[in-house]
Amino acid sequence: MRTIDQLSFSGKKAIIRVDFNVPLDKDYRITDDSRMRAAVPTIKKILQDGGSVILMSHLGRPKEGPEEKFSLQHLQDHLASLLEAKVQFADDCIGASARDLSAQLQPGEVLLLENLRFYKEETKGDETFAKKLADLADVYVNDAFGTAHRAHASTTIIAQYFPGSKFFGYIMANELKSIDKVLKDVQRPYAAVIGGAKVSTKIEVINNLIEKVDDLIIGGGMMFTFIKAQGGKIGNSMVEDDFLQTARDILASAKEKGVNIHIPVDTIAADAFSNDANFKECNASDIPDGWLGLDTGSESNKRFAEIIVNAKTVLWNGPMGVFEMSNFAGGTKAVAEALVKATEKGAFTLVGGGDSVAAINQLGMADKVSYVSTGGGALLEYMEGIVLPGVKAINE
Repeated sequence: MRTIDQLSFSGKKAIIRVDFNVPLDKDYRITDDSRMRAAVPTIKKILQDGGSVILMSHLGRPKEGPEEKFSLQHLQDHLASLLEAKVQFADDCIGASARDLSAQLQPGEVLLLENLRFYKEETKGDETFAKKLADLADVYVNDAFGTAHRAHASTTIIAQYFPGSKFFGYIMANELKSIDKVLKDVQRPYAAVIGGAKVSTKIEVINNLIEKVDDLIIGGGMMFTFIKAQGGKIGNSMVEDDFLQTARDILASAKEKGVNIHIPVDTIAADAFSNDANFKECNASDIPDGWLGLDTGSESNKRFAEIIVNAKTVLWNGPMGVFEMSNFAGGTKAVAEALVKATEKGAFTLVGGGDSVAAINQLGMADKVSYVSTGGGALLEYMEGIVLPGVKAINE
């Protein structure tokens, strides 16, 4: 793997693709800076080597050119405090200010470019746009795993202009190493916990995991598609009727490969989709009409925890229930607690995918598992076995 540890950046200008797509409140204050903090070690390594750093990122989804609320200038002061260094700002990522400030950049200095997506050429993967970015620096570093599945100008196309001088930053390197531990370099028994609302968004992930895992735990809204596919009564629970046969095919494939699929036996059902609704625990295959399952039940949670705690490798992608509502967060909490115990026993545990990451952070357990992935779509595609354009561009 080509990482920044293989180069001394002394006297070199590095342009780094970071993922500073952070949430801002109405006053443009950052409400969660974890993506920025994650990039600090990569930036500091280059500065400490005696190099200078040019940072480029997108923020939000601007529709037509520059918009004040999507300006990266809102991040400038906070970034300076994280780096304990002055950060200069170019008000256009490829314009005169970017060229002039880059040309004058001295070792140990940092320049932040304006939002890449103020140009449509960024998402189109435009070569001329990528070349203008490349002309600002001597070395290209990709440290934005969250966008590695997009063949954008700054994540993929730009790399061709740095044939011998392109590297992964620490976030990218750690992501790839950690995900490979649940895809390639696996210790057994290996359990995967797949939750979330829909089977349709996870089919390829599940099919890929069936080739690798010993135990596959299914939770979240998708569990009802599996339960209905086997003739269960699911009341008003979420279901994808178009994917009932897909669920049956997955179950048959798992049986053929000797993989244990675990589907919840009980559920916390409610008479409305609300935290204030009446709720009760019932058999997951016999939910009364008018009621809908919103979480896994106590017996399922106990069984799943046992499987997780006794595993040597655990992957968790997707919550067990509607964890944003306190009455339906029990299953998600039980999985998180079991993951922590497994980690304490020496298992490698990886949490990935937006909602499971939000859940483990909300529970204050993120530092008690082996690795929390920063990539949502990128993680899913990598788990499906797809070669990510941003990874391929560095490795080629």
